[in-house]
Amino acid sequence: MMKKAILIITCIALLASCSKEVVDKMFSFTQPANFPVATYHFNTNEITKAKFELGRKLFYEPRLSRDNTVSCGTCHIQSAGFTHHGHDVSHGIDDRLGSRNSPPIMNLAWRTSFFWDGGVFDLDLQPVAPIINPVEMDETMDNVLAKLRAHPTYPSLFEQAFGTKDINEERFLKSLSQFMVMLVSDQSKYDQVKRHEGATFTASEQAGYELFLQHCNTCHREPLFTDESFRNNGIGIGPNNDEGRYLVTLNPADRYKFKVPSLRNLSYTAPYMHDGRFLNLQGVLEHYANGVKEVAGLDPLLEHGIPLTPAAQQQLIDFLKTLNDESFIKNPLFAEQ
Repeated sequence: MMKKAILIITCIALLASCSKEVVDKMFSFTQPANFPVATYHFNTNEITKAKFELGRKLFYEPRLSRDNTVSCGTCHIQSAGFTHHGHDVSHGIDDRLGSRNSPPIMNLAWRTSFFWDGGVFDLDLQPVAPIINPVEMDETMDNVLAKLRAHPTYPSLFEQAFGTKDINEERFLKSLSQFMVMLVSDQSKYDQVKRHEGATFTASEQAGYELFLQHCNTCHREPLFTDESFRNNGIGIGPNNDEGRYLVTLNPADRYKFKVPSLRNLSYTAPYMHDGRFLNLQGVLEHYANGVKEVAGLDPLLEHGIPLTPAAQQQLIDFLKTLNDESFIKNPLFAEQ
C-alpha cells in the first residue's frame, strides 16, 4: 500500500509538472510572421505564465513610487497605446512635470535602446530609471523591494514565479520585462495586408503607403516603423532646452537628437514628438512639409523638408491610420487585473 501511495503521489507530481510546462509553453512569446527576429534575450528570461502575471501586477503597482500613488501604468495607459494621453510631458509624483512626452510601450522585444535618448540598452534595466527619477516615482530600489516583501501576497507570487519567496532586484526586474516584452502590437490593418490575411488598402491608403515608402521609410522603417536611430528632425530647441542623445553620449554631434519613434498606434498616442509639441498628425506633417528649421545637426534627409501637398498629407494620414491596432489597446491580458 505504501509503494502504491508513493507511486500515486509521484504520478500526481509529474502531471502537475507537465501541466505547468504545457501552460507555460502555450503562454509564450509569439514571433509575428511579418516581423524580424526579436532581439530580446529570452534565453536569460524565459516567458512563463506566473512570471508574466507577476510582472503585470508590478506594472500597475503604485508601491513602486515614494508615496504609493504612481505606477508604471499611470504614465503608460493601455487605452492610449501605453502612453500618457493628452499630456505634452509626463506628470509624475506630486504632479511634478517631467521634461519629455511619455513614449508608448509596444514591441519592446525588438528595441536595442530605451527612452528618447537611448540611455538604457537593456529592457531588464529600464524600470530602474523611472523608479529613482525624482519627478517620476522618486523612490529607491531598496525601499521598493522592502515594500514588496512586507506585502501580504507578493512573497507567494514570487514563489509561484521563481520557486522561492525571495524578492530581489533581479527577479523584480525580470518579472516586469516578462510583461513588457509581451506587449506586441501586430494586428493592425497594415499587418493583415502584409500577411495576406484578406485585408486590402483603399486607394487613398495605398497612395499614402507609396508616399511613406518614398519619404518616410528610411527612418521609420517597416514593419516596426523605426530604425532605432537618433536624429535631429528640425523642430528646434524646446522650452526646456532638452539636448537629447547628447546627455547620454556627451558627443556634440548628438546634441538635440532623439530616438526615431515607431509610427504604430498614432491615433491613440497623441501628442507627438519628444516634448509633445504637436497635438495632431496634421501638425506633424505640416512641420515636415513647411516647418523644418535649418539648425546645426539637422538630419541630411530633411535639409529641404518633405514636399507634401495638403492632398498628399491626407493620403499619408490615411495610411498611418492603418497602423492602428485596436485589439492591442483592448486586450484584457494587458489590463490591470
